[in-house]
Amino acid sequence: MSSQAWAQTWYMTQRQLMAILRQPVFLVISLIQPVIWLFLFGNLFKKVVELGGFGTTSYLDYLIPGIVVMSALGSSMWAGMGTLEEIERGTLNRFLTTPVSRNALMNANVVQNGISTAVQSVIIVLLGRAAGATYPGGVGGLLILVLASMLLGTVFGALSNALGMLVRQRESIIGINTFLLLPLTFLSTSFMAPSQMPPWMRLIADFNPVNWAMVAGRSALTSDPDWGLVLSRGGALLVLAVIAVHLSTRTFRSYQKSV
Repeated sequence: MSSQAWAQTWYMTQRQLMAILRQPVFLVISLIQPVIWLFLFGNLFKKVVELGGFGTTSYLDYLIPGIVVMSALGSSMWAGMGTLEEIERGTLNRFLTTPVSRNALMNANVVQNGISTAVQSVIIVLLGRAAGATYPGGVGGLLILVLASMLLGTVFGALSNALGMLVRQRESIIGINTFLLLPLTFLSTSFMAPSQMPPWMRLIADFNPVNWAMVAGRSALTSDPDWGLVLSRGGALLVLAVIAVHLSTRTFRSYQKSV
């Protein structure tokens, strides 16, 4: 994109960020579920690490990257609802009559989602530290974890935007998200080490982008990261994010022709 398109994207992103800041209750609500996972599951399953295969003696250390990634997934999957709301209010159509870049209109939602995911991830990491989690990988490992969650959020945020413009019905978005959320979560290593999972679940997890983010983040947070895993899973997420954003942009262009 040109420098003007980037400037317009940032302007549109600021507009969406201001809308969130005006309703901070939504930020609080988005953190309720991660807090429940952190303090409920963290205590309920803390002895499961005795089974082995977790790479740590603290279940909380294992759980935090999973919570960060699941929170990114959960929040980004509803991005299409915001797009649908702008369509219903006529806001999106009014912007189409302005000279603002069409890429900026679509990508601002993705950028805003990425920023929100990063803030949410940092808060969860800090809550985990307060609860007793340790991060042997240091600041570098934490940055990779946050980046992995942002890439995953970009993937599902862009796909959710595309879905919103295609179906244009809240019920359809809610139904599809509800159907996908639990399988994507539990067919991953969010709560359980791969060695403790049935072989068929491990096989599916290998192709699950949610698991790619968890694997990259967890490996980066260890004292001796497997950079091959970090780069391969992170690279796969980056490629998937580019494809998802491209698909979202193409869908927006189709929507533009229909109005």
